[in-house]
Amino acid sequence: MKAVGFKRALPVDDVESLIDFEAPKPEPGPRDLLVAVQAVSVNPVDTKVRGGRHQGTAASAPTETPRILGWDAAGAVAGVGARVTGFGVGDEVFYAGALERPGANAEFHAVDFALVGRKPRTIDFAQAAALPLTSITAWELLFDRLAVPQGGGEGSAILVTGAAGGVGSILVQLARRLTKLRVIATASRPDTVAWCLERGAHHVIDHTKPLPEQLDAIGGASPIRYVASLTATARNFLQLVDVLAPQGKIAVIDDPATLDVVPLKRKSASLHWEFMFARSMWQTDDSGEQGRLLSRIAELVDDGVLRSTVTRTLSPINAANLRAAHRIAESGKAIGKTTLVGF
Repeated sequence: MKAVGFKRALPVDDVESLIDFEAPKPEPGPRDLLVAVQAVSVNPVDTKVRGGRHQGTAASAPTETPRILGWDAAGAVAGVGARVTGFGVGDEVFYAGALERPGANAEFHAVDFALVGRKPRTIDFAQAAALPLTSITAWELLFDRLAVPQGGGEGSAILVTGAAGGVGSILVQLARRLTKLRVIATASRPDTVAWCLERGAHHVIDHTKPLPEQLDAIGGASPIRYVASLTATARNFLQLVDVLAPQGKIAVIDDPATLDVVPLKRKSASLHWEFMFARSMWQTDDSGEQGRLLSRIAELVDDGVLRSTVTRTLSPINAANLRAAHRIAESGKAIGKTTLVGF
């Protein structure tokens, strides 16, 4: 089968950073679905693993057999393992998979059925492939880590930094549609400000300027009960603590080299890490929650509550186009998600 992978960590502009190659078609295990991949998307984790910068991986070690990336996919079930329930051949699905297994940048992919949801009926494969990783991350951050009750949060505000990216684009929608929180996004360009407002943010402030003064200018928005720090956490941390309410909560998804959390003490505030691969990586008792969550996301999309965040689609799925998508993801200026469709 056709596949795209890498043998050693290289900058994205090196033609060897991602290569086309032929790989054996995977054999599904007892709990696996074999999926005929129709579309994929690129996330920061793809670029970090490819560049040898992801914590807990040996991606920088050269290998003879290319490693396949890709942790967002949509496709049709082509085979089922002996212990699979709830899915059959031909079902259209979407999922983010598991970090420690081969990725989905290939014509066929084997994935644990507990991590898979039924694709939304009302959108195409490219639009669906933009959703899994960011939807799971945003949902877990908001409802599990920050523990905001669905339908709750009235009288409180959430600050979402870097809200025009993949996770932020979903988080703003979830917070606006499924809670009563006042949603304050950060963005720094006219196009990203417009994007955040279209996703449902009540207010957008500029993360390149001091935050306290901007929050005061909004009126009634400070202090903030919840903060979702999606990027540049180390650089912004003291500001975030400054605007955080006493006994407030900060949730983080990026990878600061180090983080001094002592300033949280004087506010009895708490820090929460969100890493959507933790369930699959550690085989937690509730690993199946991610499949159920994706099916819930599909319902919300089909009901018009959530929108896909795809902003660009490239075709076909090959090394050249994946390098282009990685370049966009590494630019620091990406809006929403880039997807790729077809082999």
